[in-house]
Amino acid sequence: MAGGFKELQIYQRSYAAVKAVYAMTEQFPARERYGVTDQLRRASLSIPLNIAEGYGKKESQSEFNRYLRIALGSANEVLVLLDFAKDMSFISEEKHKKAYGEYEEICKMINAFIQRTKTKH
Repeated sequence: MAGGFKELQIYQRSYAAVKAVYAMTEQFPARERYGVTDQLRRASLSIPLNIAEGYGKKESQSEFNRYLRIALGSANEVLVLLDFAKDMSFISEEKHKKAYGEYEEICKMINAFIQRTKTKH
């Protein structure tokens, strides 16, 4: 397949969201570099990474679904970390609302993708 996983809308959206998370966390306190900053970056990056890795194993639908579920778990982790970052005043209410809304949509997209791949199985 020419484009492969890069053609998947959920990959594109989650990849763009990672870049936004990296930019947003640049302003987190330096003391959080190895704490919340690192955890939020890793969780957000895990989403497109697992989509790409699972896509590479898509000949096994159950294996692809496993990677999609891992991506969903990471997306849920991002939601918790965004709440925490807001509560600790690392990000504004406005930044939180925008990022949280984006990751809620990503969760919905992953869930829908999982359901679609289950029905193909």
